[in-house]
Amino acid sequence: MAEQFKATLDRLNLELTAVFGGFEGENYGSIPIVEQTVGLVPAATRTARLNEMKAISDFAARLDCDVVALHLGFVPHDANGREYREIVDATKSLCDHVARNDQNLHLETGQESADALVQFMTDTQAKNLFVNFDPANMILYGTGEPIAALRKLGPWVRSVHCKDALWSAHPGETWGQEVPLGEGDVNMVNYLRTLSEIGYTGPLTIEREIPQDPERQKAERGQAARLLRALKSRMVSID
Repeated sequence: MAEQFKATLDRLNLELTAVFGGFEGENYGSIPIVEQTVGLVPAATRTARLNEMKAISDFAARLDCDVVALHLGFVPHDANGREYREIVDATKSLCDHVARNDQNLHLETGQESADALVQFMTDTQAKNLFVNFDPANMILYGTGEPIAALRKLGPWVRSVHCKDALWSAHPGETWGQEVPLGEGDVNMVNYLRTLSEIGYTGPLTIEREIPQDPERQKAERGQAARLLRALKSRMVSID
């Protein structure tokens, strides 16, 4: 399957920038359900999912892709607690495996505040552990203002999502609302300028999560691409 997929990418002249891991049993129905089901944090599924992520890394290597990514989940806030240390150790184990495939591991933002994620990255002490920054997730989860978070996480940001959202009336308790790019609270001009400020030169990956409406999803991804090109062109002319 890897060889077939590589051939398809070559035929379509597409560059593969990351392989994202997800797991059976994950549920994004609400913030509390995410806390219980997503990523490597839930203890009952951690070992099996860690092994699956290592297999995903091996699959990505067959695709000649040097980045694997995932949502780690809601890491406990007590950095001195046993569960926190176990999640750090699991992440280190994954980073070691990923390194043997000459890859980096990117943790997608959302479930943690920027300060908490900086603490976790520092505690893990893995040279190939970085951040996939999703500004809309900071709003959807209510974990922090995205531009300020981007500046704090700047040294670790190696990939990004371009996605937009509106704040919930009860941030951190109920979901915000994902909306088409440019129609939410991220402020895409400030987002692109801040990416430039932190020295980011990687891909701008468009994410629009409405799989129940594939035609609208496809159309809004196209609109997002046109918006990003227009904003980048305008910023260059101003500069």
